[in-house]
Amino acid sequence: MDIQKIASTGTAIAVVGTGAVVGGNHQIDKMQGGPQKRQSEQIEQIRQVVREEVYLQMVNAWPETSGPVKGLQVPKQDYREQVPSK
Repeated sequence: MDIQKIASTGTAIAVVGTGAVVGGNHQIDKMQGGPQKRQSEQIEQIRQVVREEVYLQMVNAWPETSGPVKGLQVPKQDYREQVPSK
């Protein structure tokens, strides 16, 4: 019986000690703003996903050509220096 009492007492002490450590870590996490930090990190991850999705939708929806204009043409002259004739 003595061994059984010692074993059960040791088990109880281990359970209480583990609960105290886990509970203490939880309180320290709350004091240091852990839940708010995790929430803001999650919001930032959602923003990143939405940003990428919106960008892809804009790229896919933007036409490559618009009427007779084919892409961007770089001007051959500086319009601030020389005004083209009509």
